Amino acid sequence: MVVYCANQCAYCGSSIVPGQRWIREKIHHLSRNGGEANYRRYHAELFAGQEVSCWEKHQMEQEIARDHAYAA
Repeated sequence: MVVYCANQCAYCGSSIVPGQRWIREKIHHLSRNGGEANYRRYHAELFAGQEVSCWEKHQMEQEIARDHAYAA
């Protein structure tokens, strides 16, 4: 089981420091406690040398996974 810290990016694992822009994704766990939700946080800003943020990378991975599931 993976546990995410409230101050940590779920994509890269780096800390999200005060003042940084971030995005919170709500995750529903239907199998636990009647659908209790947890949250994952992602960096919304680019780091030096990056072309996309952690959130955008996460979204691209989700889209690729959906495309592969649809193609199968």
